[in-house]
Amino acid sequence: MTADMPARRHSRRGLFIPLIVVLALLVAWTGWWFVLTQRIEREVLARAETLREAGWEINHGKIEIDGWPFRARLALSAVEVVAPSGHGARAPELVAEANAYAPLHWVVIAPDGLTMLRADKGRVFVNAEAIRMSVRDVSEAWPQMALELIEPTFQAEPGAEAFPISAAERLTLEARPATARPRDAAAPAPAADDLDVLFQMVEGRGREAGPVDRLTGEGRLSVRTEVTLERAGALTGMDSAGVFDSWTQAGGRFANVRVELQSGDSRALLTGGPLVADEDGRLNGSLSVRAERAAPALAGLAGTEDGAVNQAQAAAAAGAAAVAERAPVSLTLEFRDGRTWLGPFTLAPAPRLF
Repeated sequence: MTADMPARRHSRRGLFIPLIVVLALLVAWTGWWFVLTQRIEREVLARAETLREAGWEINHGKIEIDGWPFRARLALSAVEVVAPSGHGARAPELVAEANAYAPLHWVVIAPDGLTMLRADKGRVFVNAEAIRMSVRDVSEAWPQMALELIEPTFQAEPGAEAFPISAAERLTLEARPATARPRDAAAPAPAADDLDVLFQMVEGRGREAGPVDRLTGEGRLSVRTEVTLERAGALTGMDSAGVFDSWTQAGGRFANVRVELQSGDSRALLTGGPLVADEDGRLNGSLSVRAERAAPALAGLAGTEDGAVNQAQAAAAAGAAAVAERAPVSLTLEFRDGRTWLGPFTLAPAPRLF
């Protein structure tokens, strides 16, 4: 009879190998996360100091960092950013987040609203369902940026110059290098510092008796504006006048202009350019206009309390547009000799850049 052989015991070391690998990866990832967040904090502080040296006013509370393991989250309290011109913004809190594995794409939110600073024009308080900005390719000279405000309201402080918009359903502002747009073989290649800008306002409401309120007949205005800022790299200076002056001197201009306006049944499409500033800082150039039911908007413009508007000429333009009733009207909007012309009618001074 054969004696029973003792069962051979298998080593359990192999069971611990996956756990050891996971722990090693976790330790390595945690080390990377701490290195990344410390580098980000140093970069934020360095950029703030660079702006201060250039004349900007930068203030904020302590930077709080969390988000481990997969996100980098920075929270700053009492943030204030003011350019040398006196224009800027203030927010009780800003929160910036990025995936730890994609640290070149950040999303910034202002959960408690913000205040726009307008130099001698006074402050405007901005509240919204959401205020957020996406910034991609932050290491590039011109990162891709998109600002979005959901259901914003605008309230100027007592004694400040009124803000033209009181509220909107949605506001967006996007900017990206023109070189990032799909290439058109028939069009000349954009310069490296050309910037494409897109602004959209959905269902904007003007302040009472203001220009937008008059223009829309107390209704709502939707706007979509596309434009290329050529030579955007020359937008430098200590104040807004200096910025656009230096940009103009360097050959800067507004190109590829396309503006869509809608208020109720009134619609307009403006296209053309380029638009440039003259030696007095006022716009020069022309845009083609195709409008439907423009008479109510022009009649509202004629009734505005803004002293810069030529009410008689605006009323005459409204009368001419009324003759066409619902038929589309094609006109030219021209900025010349310091004035704004719609066909043969001079409506107001041309917009001033500096």
